[in-house]
Amino acid sequence: MFHTHIRFRNLGIQDYRKTYKSMIEFSKNRVNSTPDEIWLVEHFPVFTLGKSSIQELEYIFRTDIPIVQSDRGGKITYHGPGQQIMYVLLNLKKRSMNVGKLISSLEKIVISLLKEIGIHSYSCKRNRGIYVNQKKISSLGLKISRGCSFHGLSINVKMDLSPFNHIVPCGLSNIEMTQISEFFPKIRMKIVRELLLKYTRCLLK
Repeated sequence: MFHTHIRFRNLGIQDYRKTYKSMIEFSKNRVNSTPDEIWLVEHFPVFTLGKSSIQELEYIFRTDIPIVQSDRGGKITYHGPGQQIMYVLLNLKKRSMNVGKLISSLEKIVISLLKEIGIHSYSCKRNRGIYVNQKKISSLGLKISRGCSFHGLSINVKMDLSPFNHIVPCGLSNIEMTQISEFFPKIRMKIVRELLLKYTRCLLK
């Protein structure tokens, strides 16, 4: 019998390549009875490329920040300290959940989180992610393999946004990035993690 219990792990701050390798290994080795997991993590500065990235068109100014190719959907983005990432390693088949429903659920989680702390946000079907005042505050990128998901979402909380100026974030040349601290300068990562857990437990069933 399948149980919808999810194991939550707080991984702290890690090198992206280490976490990416762990995700691949977890997904490769999981079996039918493997419990689903959700990982909360921050990364040291890194640019990551999605499967549809065209690096020479998306990378505007060179820096010493490493660039890593990944197998998630989407295009280039930046990860760094102060950005909360949630990786979702779920057996979608057993949860009777398709990719569209998963994306919708992840967007609702972020929108609900932001609403609780007083920020009105919205999703966009054409350019996936969560936006505030036409600026992007949260990005999504997923991969589905053997009916299971990995990768996930990121929320800009209290970070240095300047590396986004070196790229075309998510391939959107007309989009600026924003973060929670622009509205609430004293926001703490711990609060964001707690709200992520609250709404994930509520909306991912």
